[in-house]
Amino acid sequence: MNICPITYKPCGDKKYSEEGLKLLSRSLTGLKDIPFTQEEQIREAAIRAVKMSIQGIQPKLSAKLKVKENMFEIVDADGEYILKPQNIYYPELPENEDLTMRLAKYAGLEVPLHGMVYSIDGKLTYFIKRFDRYGRKNKYSLEDFAQLSGNSRETKYDYSMEKLIAIIESYCTFPLIEKFKLFRLTLFNFLVGNEDQHLKNFSLITRGNKIELSPAYDLINTTIALPNAQEEIALTLMGKKKNLSRKVLVDYWGKERLKLNQKSIELVLEKIINAKLHWDELILKSFLSSVMKEKYSRLIDERYKILFV
Repeated sequence: MNICPITYKPCGDKKYSEEGLKLLSRSLTGLKDIPFTQEEQIREAAIRAVKMSIQGIQPKLSAKLKVKENMFEIVDADGEYILKPQNIYYPELPENEDLTMRLAKYAGLEVPLHGMVYSIDGKLTYFIKRFDRYGRKNKYSLEDFAQLSGNSRETKYDYSMEKLIAIIESYCTFPLIEKFKLFRLTLFNFLVGNEDQHLKNFSLITRGNKIELSPAYDLINTTIALPNAQEEIALTLMGKKKNLSRKVLVDYWGKERLKLNQKSIELVLEKIINAKLHWDELILKSFLSSVMKEKYSRLIDERYKILFV
């Protein structure tokens, strides 16, 4: 019995469930393998990097969904999806990112359509629908916090979580709502071991005359992915990047700096408590290896105790 890499549901002897295909397009009847191996996708990403606006440490490709042909087509411009193949240095990143994004949705975070697709060598490639595109060629205004703070790719870690508050207060239509979202995202990243949420992984999007935090993206359990991960957060919080505690994350960050009331804080914590029941099940269903599943579950359990026990 196969499991669909888009829905995590059984799909018989097929590679994808009908539900998974319909999430991509109601007219999609199948999905062909990406016509490149892992190595070829990495090579294509390097060749096309100068032509595309997508950047970062992970090899990435821009793609369009060709519904009539039942396939993703690699393109240089106007792509509707981002594809991330396997990484030769860090194992199971597509499986890791896809799972982490699913956990985020259960925690109440807004996430774009995402999943995984098979390549011709049988390996999985992660895909995510671009949330800054709508219609055929329309774009939402999107700026990351590095741009908004006057920082660069080279200085994207040279900042603090506290300074993010000023950006939200200066630009967002409803700052208090966005502070609530930021609090939820911060706790989530701590729990799942994402210690790489730097300035370029926070963005503001303008939709319907409202400026707000964008849907979450680039969420990965980097703590289990990177062999020598030492930190717990990318931007300092209360001057710290590790040894975070409930006092730092909830009392200092949530109450003192974000100035959230007790009811708002309890809503986030309760959502996480309820989500934890689903997280354990999702990790078991995921496409991670048994070893990585164990590492992921153990880390969440350890971090959960810090917040709730």
